[in-house]
Amino acid sequence: MISVQGLTKSYGATDAIRDLSFSVDRGEVIGFLGPNGAGKSTTMKILSGYLPADAGEVRIAGFDIHSQSLKARSRIGYLPENVPLYPEMRVSEYLRYRAALKGVRSRRIAEKVEDALELCSITHVRNQLIGTLSKGYRQRVGLADALVNEPDILILDEPTIGLDPGQIREVRELIKGLAKRHTILLSSHILSEVEMTCSRILIINKGRIVATGTPAELRERSGITLSGSVRMEIHTANREAAEGVLAILQALKVVDSAAIAEEPLASSSPAFTTSDTSRWTRFEIIPSSSGDPRPTLFEEAVRRGWKLRELSGHESSLEEIFTSFVNRIPATTANKAEQNDQKEVITP
Repeated sequence: MISVQGLTKSYGATDAIRDLSFSVDRGEVIGFLGPNGAGKSTTMKILSGYLPADAGEVRIAGFDIHSQSLKARSRIGYLPENVPLYPEMRVSEYLRYRAALKGVRSRRIAEKVEDALELCSITHVRNQLIGTLSKGYRQRVGLADALVNEPDILILDEPTIGLDPGQIREVRELIKGLAKRHTILLSSHILSEVEMTCSRILIINKGRIVATGTPAELRERSGITLSGSVRMEIHTANREAAEGVLAILQALKVVDSAAIAEEPLASSSPAFTTSDTSRWTRFEIIPSSSGDPRPTLFEEAVRRGWKLRELSGHESSLEEIFTSFVNRIPATTANKAEQNDQKEVITP
């Protein structure tokens, strides 16, 4: 549905994006991630026809965004980062106006507006002035605007920006519902939302794609030390006892390495947390193979009489993965090396 090849855009001497290439298939929900200034918004503006590229090709549902602009844009619903609404208009009035601008036939405008109002759960504010709505409802009006012409593709730039946790949850569920009928390209700084919503992720840095894949694929390729680790929490009387348990864990054949957790656990000692008069120590354990070491660790705990409070698997977060890929390529990397890296990571 979206095909991007060799896309380049510069502002003066600064490259916003350079030789960018990727594709989005029908029915996918793609998370488009990157630090501030990475080129996300510039890319989305080019894809939606709001901004011309300096070089490269963009095809939307088979139509060239430059030479077949009207046909391409008719397939797109675009929600920019800052929704440009008319505060003096009523919600339904604004959506009728936008539907007419987007070429919806006059006899179908009322029907399409009703569908968009219902889909975005804003029917009850249809007669309210947009300027009197909360931030969350204005985002919903902007999303209804993007949907009113029934586009094949939705491009959503920071759809939950400025919303409270309750509103974020509502918009997330709305996007999940829309994914059943639309191809979605979604940009967000809330990485947990991206992981819960998107089927595939693109990470951009310094105007180039540095990684792409499902969250599980990116986790596997990130090379983060704690990826696939196990957390084990055992009652210990003191630091010496904790170090004795650590030595046993390090000696187990199923364990490649083990360490006392360094994060603070609600006490002055980073290795301990106190509950009443009992002390508990958390260990981070990296398995020596791809197998699950937890059955062996549990049997060892029973055999030695350890009081066990937690034994759980731990995967690296999307935030850790994102940081790993963004920090991997320094600003001084040679252009040829960057191009080779880009080709490698975008190959399906």
